[in-house]
Amino acid sequence: MTTRARPAFYALEPGGWRDYVTLLHPPYTLWHLSYVAIGASLAPGLQPHRLVWGLAAFFLAMGVGAHALDELNGRPLGTRIPAGVLVLMASISIGGATTIGVGAALAWTLWLVPFVAFGVFIAVAYTLELAGGRFHGNLWFALAWGAFPVLTAYVGATGTLRVEAVLAAAFAALLSVAQRLLSTQVRTVRRRTSAISGSITYKDGRSEVISERTLLAAPEAALRALSVAVVALAVALVVLRLS
Repeated sequence: MTTRARPAFYALEPGGWRDYVTLLHPPYTLWHLSYVAIGASLAPGLQPHRLVWGLAAFFLAMGVGAHALDELNGRPLGTRIPAGVLVLMASISIGGATTIGVGAALAWTLWLVPFVAFGVFIAVAYTLELAGGRFHGNLWFALAWGAFPVLTAYVGATGTLRVEAVLAAAFAALLSVAQRLLSTQVRTVRRRTSAISGSITYKDGRSEVISERTLLAAPEAALRALSVAVVALAVALVVLRLS
């Protein structure tokens, strides 16, 4: 028998300012923003101001807006943020990201327009599970949270698409699938179970009781390691381009 733990390994105690920190899903938001940096760093010449604007847009749209809508849709993190505040946060942040995207398209390349449109759509459709959840699954997560930021950042930096950007997008999509597979098990254990029982008997005769810790230790350690690894890769590429 076990009691349910926090809704996520990075979740703080509920209440006050801590709810807003938890809402940002810090390790996953940094992971996602790393794909923006990777995409921009693949461009022949990294332009820091374009990278900064890209990071700002994705932080607003995904880090704040999409996560606010996700919390509005069923309270998976169990925060006490009022529904009206969540709606306001999502509206302002996604609106701000859209404004940045449109401005970038007009200033740099009109090829960004379809990316901006898709970003607005998927931020809402994925998190609110529109169309019966048709846009809420492993494939859409891989495309929207992995491949999309890489391609958008690259197009914003170059105004075109090349094979290296597509390959990097494939890397981000596949890594996002791994992230979702690991996090799905974690979410199930942390948020949906009321009791865990059973044991594991090893060939040498040892026996281990199955507990919440047993089921969470490996996938959460992997998620922590991967989130740091992707950020390290992104920073390394940015430093390389700026040096």
